[in-house]
Amino acid sequence: MNASIISKGRKPMNTPFIRNHQLNVIKKQTDFLQNTLRTVADRRVLETVRYTAAATAVNAFSELTAEQRQMLEQISSFESGYDFQRFLDSLEPLMVPYPDITLKQIQKLFPKTKKLRVPDLNSIDFRYLTYLSWVDIAANKLFIVYPHQGQFIGIEGRLIPTNKKGYCLFCNRHQELAFLSVSTKPVHASQDNIASVGQYVCMDNHACNHSITSTEALEKFILSVRKS
Repeated sequence: MNASIISKGRKPMNTPFIRNHQLNVIKKQTDFLQNTLRTVADRRVLETVRYTAAATAVNAFSELTAEQRQMLEQISSFESGYDFQRFLDSLEPLMVPYPDITLKQIQKLFPKTKKLRVPDLNSIDFRYLTYLSWVDIAANKLFIVYPHQGQFIGIEGRLIPTNKKGYCLFCNRHQELAFLSVSTKPVHASQDNIASVGQYVCMDNHACNHSITSTEALEKFILSVRKS
């Protein structure tokens, strides 16, 4: 397993430590293991898959206490769908929610948008968000708010449906895509020196948040287009 994973000092077992994308990794491994248990009889193959599922779940974290690691490694011992579901249910209280954010904070991130249409924040389950996003259909724009190093980053871009399927930059899921084009400019550039950076992303942002298993590509894109 990943040598960078180290056991820290004792923390209460109910301390939240699982972020949304990490829970998605765990869910993916439970699905993988359950499917293998249903379709494979070879005990050696099953043991390998059990070990791989546990290792992948653990390696989704850079730091774990001994207790947290032991908890995640339980995935390798389950047999029934009931056991797997009970395990996943037990992880929900340990999720680290998306940081608290208010409507005024969001509005400050997009000062040039006069009529910013923001979704009802009270209707969102922030436990299952890696990034907050919404589409303004009238303006054909996608808005993204991402927490990074204690601050929120807001980006907006034109969203153009492609009517085709492919792999989303953020979640690497094969789904219907849209082309997101964000205007940007280099640091110290003149006001006229503006370019666009574009990537293909999911049309369904809700499903994207439920599928994303790494923040690397998402962060790289957001940091590359954030305003200087």
